[in-house]
Amino acid sequence: MESEKVRIEINGKVAVATIDNPPANALSPELRVEFMDKLRELSKNDQVWSLIVTGAGEKFFMAGANIPGLVELDRKSGLERVRGTRDFFSGLDDFEKPVIAAINGLCLGGGLELALVCDIRIAADHIKLGLPEVNLGLIPGAGGTQRLPRAVGPGWANYLLFTGEAIPAEAALRIGLVQKVVPLTSLREAALELADKINSKGPLAVRAAKKVSSKGLQQTLEMGLDMENEAFSRLCATEDKNEGVTAFLEKRKPVFRGR
Repeated sequence: MESEKVRIEINGKVAVATIDNPPANALSPELRVEFMDKLRELSKNDQVWSLIVTGAGEKFFMAGANIPGLVELDRKSGLERVRGTRDFFSGLDDFEKPVIAAINGLCLGGGLELALVCDIRIAADHIKLGLPEVNLGLIPGAGGTQRLPRAVGPGWANYLLFTGEAIPAEAALRIGLVQKVVPLTSLREAALELADKINSKGPLAVRAAKKVSSKGLQQTLEMGLDMENEAFSRLCATEDKNEGVTAFLEKRKPVFRGR
């Protein structure tokens, strides 16, 4: 399509989605629509088992708000704005295959909210991450106040939310906000290696683990355990389970087919 803002590259069983919306890879309404259309296509593609999300260039992963545009917001238009962004992030959150954020540049505001929707985050060592909305007299409006405490716990979440401070990648690694930090030149390779490692496992099992782990956080422990038990039982009836167990007993690598 003309002026693509989200480029999709298929690398084996891995899809790489690159956000390319100069100058700051801003999360525009047009980008949201295009991204969701492509997510739906990837969801239907049985050859794709995992997704990497990254930004073009090395300065920005993704920018959130167009700050000059915030001046005109009132209560009604503000609610419409955050609901639109929330719907987009919820769509990414519901993507059943594992999603890795390869954070290549500044990851602030909506950019960090996008990264928090992803299942695993790898960061280039030169970047900073934060939710600076309080500096503008606002709060994150697309999940930041909810997903950040779930990722790093309430203490660090409150520190970042209340101060608006942006922290370097190594600090983000220490608090669990990202899971790995690498030089920028190694970022793509590290993300692909991780995706390949995940893709070597049973894809139905990985998707079930993602769903139960994510949804279980929103339930009581007993309800989460019920979800886990049901997912385990469904996997017991799959060809992949039979292949995985048989391969283990035969001391060979399994060949999973996603069925």
